[in-house]
Amino acid sequence: MTEPAVESLDTVVPDVGAVADGLDAADYLADEQLATSLFLAVRMGQPILLEGEPGVGKTEAGKALARALDTRLIRLQCYEGLTVSEALYEWNYPRQLLGIRLAEARGDTLRDEDLFGADYLLARPLLAALDHPGPRPAVLLIDEIDRADDEFEAFLFELLAEQAVTIPELGTRRAAVPPVVVLTSNRTRDLHDALKRRCLYHWITYPPPDRVAAILRRRVPGATSPLVEQVADTVAAFRDLDLTKPPGVAEAISWAHALQVLGVSRLDTGVARRTMAAVLKYPEDEEVVRRAGLDGLLRVT
Repeated sequence: MTEPAVESLDTVVPDVGAVADGLDAADYLADEQLATSLFLAVRMGQPILLEGEPGVGKTEAGKALARALDTRLIRLQCYEGLTVSEALYEWNYPRQLLGIRLAEARGDTLRDEDLFGADYLLARPLLAALDHPGPRPAVLLIDEIDRADDEFEAFLFELLAEQAVTIPELGTRRAAVPPVVVLTSNRTRDLHDALKRRCLYHWITYPPPDRVAAILRRRVPGATSPLVEQVADTVAAFRDLDLTKPPGVAEAISWAHALQVLGVSRLDTGVARRTMAAVLKYPEDEEVVRRAGLDGLLRVT
């Protein structure tokens, strides 16, 4: 059987500008530093760890990279208690049981290797990424790795370093076409140095107001120009306060969308007060904003 030809990523993304343009076309506005980091991850075939405060666009960066490369996105959302079987593979027990019963009806005897073969394997995100046939590599987004347990983080070492995993019944499975791996972390806990050594690293900061306004024009196309600038500037002003959850890009989009749905074309104190729930997620933060003086925080144009 002829192996599928692997398309050269040298042609797909010849330089940093091509990555930036591809992300732009995918409605993700990246600064030069982030575009450079993603370019290196793609061309070097090395996983990249994106860290930053919640809402700065880490997950969207991975999703946009898949769109820019015009390839499949395979996402693993991490959480406390995530097991290897949920992330890598499971055996199809109902199908195995059916196979046993059919064999018994025929008077056959099944061996272990008959029941623990590829026909009974259910690939979860990590194995699906390794088995992706290409020709273009998939983007494997391992989202919020800091929410997973230490044991699961350690399990990833082999996959990140070798592009392979070991399945006891089947042996080592190597990537048919090594995926582009993007990990994200909100830094709710420190990740192990061994994981960081295997990755490129980029810290994503809150974008400046002019970039947030540009993002809002893309993501909330019905919002007026003065409104998106006011929202971008006001969200930046909120982040200067001592808030439990400073608003990120996602909250700015949610706020601009809410205002657009309400038919608001300009932000004033009354409208801002009524729509605080779209941008602030804790009552304590709303109280901080009120004490700081909403009039002074709004950017009235």
